[in-house]
Amino acid sequence: MARARQDSVDRHVARWSGLLEDMDPEVEGAVTRMQAITKRLRAGHHASYAGTDDTIEDHHTLHALMIQPYPEEATPAQLADACGVTRAAMTSRLDRLVQRGHATREVDPVDRRRILIRPTTSGRTFWEKGIEAGMAREQAAFSSLTAKELVALNVLLRKVVLHLEGDG
Repeated sequence: MARARQDSVDRHVARWSGLLEDMDPEVEGAVTRMQAITKRLRAGHHASYAGTDDTIEDHHTLHALMIQPYPEEATPAQLADACGVTRAAMTSRLDRLVQRGHATREVDPVDRRRILIRPTTSGRTFWEKGIEAGMAREQAAFSSLTAKELVALNVLLRKVVLHLEGDG
């Protein structure tokens, strides 16, 4: 039987196995591989905005806005909470999105104390292109797996996530 090729994680586990006798090499391998996959996908996502006037933060903010129930609108505070940033940071993000024509900032006609943020056609297009590019990168990352292998991977990962969420 042919020996499986080694990846960088195998070398990492081999290095640490000799130093940490309580380390479970299978757990360390699984965690480190998941981290490596996430790191590469995130790097690709960041790189896709290099050389443009838009930022990954712009996309994250529009994403938080676009997933609101119809009509897609939210207050700056709601967007700050959804993105996990301060309200001051969200103000800067919204200034940039409004300036670039990706969003509007309007007074709520029902409650004039509230400001509503809405995506523009340009913002929707920018968001959709980012989503499509991200999906393409993710599909490429898993292209070495067959459909059956990908289903099996998801079954196993779901089991771990359910355990961590306290439902497993």
